[in-house]
Amino acid sequence: MQRQLPEETSYSSHTSSAAQQIVDPDTGAELHRRTDLWFDDGSVVCRAEDTLFRVHMSQLARHSVCFRDMFSLASSTRHPQPGRLDEIEGCPVIFLHDKAEDLANLLVALYDGPNFGDNGQDDFQIVSGILRLSTKYIIDSLREKALAHLSIAWPSTLKGWDCREDLARLYEMQTSSGSHLYPSPIAVINLAREVDAPSLLSPAFYDLCRYPFCQIFETSPSSSHPSTLSLADTQRLCLGKEIAQNTITTLIQAMGTSQYIRTHIRKPSSVCVSAAACRKDFSELFDLATQHYLFDRERGFCDPLYVAEELGQLKSAEFSECKPCAKSLEAWAARERQKMWKMIPLWFRLQEFNPSPAMSPNHD
Repeated sequence: MQRQLPEETSYSSHTSSAAQQIVDPDTGAELHRRTDLWFDDGSVVCRAEDTLFRVHMSQLARHSVCFRDMFSLASSTRHPQPGRLDEIEGCPVIFLHDKAEDLANLLVALYDGPNFGDNGQDDFQIVSGILRLSTKYIIDSLREKALAHLSIAWPSTLKGWDCREDLARLYEMQTSSGSHLYPSPIAVINLAREVDAPSLLSPAFYDLCRYPFCQIFETSPSSSHPSTLSLADTQRLCLGKEIAQNTITTLIQAMGTSQYIRTHIRKPSSVCVSAAACRKDFSELFDLATQHYLFDRERGFCDPLYVAEELGQLKSAEFSECKPCAKSLEAWAARERQKMWKMIPLWFRLQEFNPSPAMSPNHD
């Protein structure tokens, strides 16, 4: 990532009866102090867009070697111009090419420590800005904390994903607007590419593949995030979405033909309570799953992890007459979900493909 050096900017100031105003000499626009980040004993003024922050060089330099070098370079190359100011209230001015709100969130995190929220859409606005700037200015400790926080919503483990989904479903039940708890996975993918955070990609691609194409490619006027993927990531999405859909068909077929079912039916005296009844149950469950997910395309029809979990619960061990077969179905579904989770990076071409029989959805 290329890093831009601070620009030398001269500022005009004039005092009115009310307060001192600071004006950009090139545009004539008034610049605004960020009052909660304007310290009277600050030693440097950072400008982002039309917002000014008076902060402490020592605080920024302590956390960031990039800021330390920036201040050193700016100090050695500054050449005041007669009749114009390159200082504000005695402090040198550093022009940063960042969004003012992102810089404000970064500075608050450096002074007060990060205070992240629920990984919702508003929280993502804050955390993503902190992650961008902590990456840009090489603030490693803050970058690690931001990534760790985002990884709660975009986890690298199946257990973490299940926890994330539980929170998302709870949020949907508690809200009537049909809104989502988490931000657009497109925004997460683009952020991961921008800051080199590959661990966020697999869960974000998987989340996005569950959306219908009309939602993926329609532009939302109210969205503050880029609404499109790069061409390469769009291709990855389409390939992975097709594999995810085919995996659901394979899962449903495997439920009725898996070796563990035939094994239990052949050994009714030691395992299966009623071979004929279980055979009939599995046949009915196969027809039910086929109708629900493949024909009616009900909830979860694009979500193989969800489908596998539901299939494993169709013959509940708590109420089934044949608990061994019910428990075996649950165990099979759990194994299939683990295999699928390991395969997700390959579905979206995020890793090199290395065929392994143990990772095949039909392997048992």
